[in-house]
Amino acid sequence: MTEALPLEIDCATLAAWANAPDAPLVLDVREPWEVDICALPNSINIPLATIPSRFSEIPEDRRVVALCHHGMRSLQATRWLRDRGLENVVNLRGGVDAWSREIDPSVPTY
Repeated sequence: MTEALPLEIDCATLAAWANAPDAPLVLDVREPWEVDICALPNSINIPLATIPSRFSEIPEDRRVVALCHHGMRSLQATRWLRDRGLENVVNLRGGVDAWSREIDPSVPTY
């Protein structure tokens, strides 16, 4: 039996997962203008408001880490997706801002 994923993870956990053979998909739910400022490598951008219409683009067969600027919109997305059966989605606590401050200072903050 597979262990249930937590609702949220911290940046150190994502950094460790990103280097694993089964690296998660990073789902960036920010607006395109925000992604133009900074983005994590290998992430896909599906703005929060478009998730219902783009639901089929989110895989069910691998871990998905949702992120936004500070972690609130992505938590909303994570809960919405889990309510629809995608238990493989987790939120990145603190968002891309925390990632920049804790893991990769080359990622611009705004």
